Amino acid sequence: MSYTLVIGDRAYSSWSLRGWLLFDAFGIPVRTVSARLYTDEFASVLKDFFPARTVPTMRTPDGSVVADTLAIAEELAARHPEARIWPADPHARATARALAAEMHAGFANLRSYCPMNLRVSYSGCAPPPGVLADLARLETLWSWARRTTGSATPWLCGAYSAADAFFAPVASRIATYNLPVNAEAMLYVNAHLAHPSFRRWRAMGLVDGPDQGFYRRDYPRRDWPGPVPLPARAVPGTDTANPTCPYSGQPVTHALQLYGRSFGFCSAFCRDKTAADPEAWPAFIALYQS
Repeated sequence: MSYTLVIGDRAYSSWSLRGWLLFDAFGIPVRTVSARLYTDEFASVLKDFFPARTVPTMRTPDGSVVADTLAIAEELAARHPEARIWPADPHARATARALAAEMHAGFANLRSYCPMNLRVSYSGCAPPPGVLADLARLETLWSWARRTTGSATPWLCGAYSAADAFFAPVASRIATYNLPVNAEAMLYVNAHLAHPSFRRWRAMGLVDGPDQGFYRRDYPRRDWPGPVPLPARAVPGTDTANPTCPYSGQPVTHALQLYGRSFGFCSAFCRDKTAADPEAWPAFIALYQS
């Protein structure tokens, strides 16, 4: 058996993003089960993961059900010490745990005013004082973490850790709403936007179901501030360079074109997530470069 992770809409569920990063960013295989937020499907899917009521929820290979991202992080760290989900250095590890705990429990103003939406970016959102206070606290925490741990990487406590996974949705909010943070904090945000796992999640979120009206805002829009994707596009037909999908190995049924070459996939979702950000997918890039 493998791990199973129940998630909500990838474009909007910030908690699901944290939970999934705890697998993908640390090389732990997982099967995902998706439930659309604000629908009967959500409760129906969770019936099979009792007593969980929220996403993400993990089922371990031995059948244990673990809800809540902090609990998932700790359980995965105990089962996979080689993944280094928490830093090995005791001081850095203590710092990372403190950061994750505050992110888990705090920043209510930012969460409420700026819900995660990976499908758009706005030129501004007129953040009120409570949001500005949360942003100032983030600047303080991120600067303190790098200073106290002596981090020489783009991340808070040395190598990418669970603490960074916990702050990934905040980085996305800053990108979506063009929130004002200082230069040091923006460097950290940009590191998240360029992280391979974050790019894969966002690529899936761009094509994973219709827009959720709850998250729509009438602010002026701008381009997404992260890495610019290669200009791939969906095309009809199955006359492609590859006979089988680079992800599943199944026969090609859908195609995309990139710089005049056509590549095939086993489903519209495989094609569309790749077209959204081709460089996010190592298996596709290996095919493209072959």
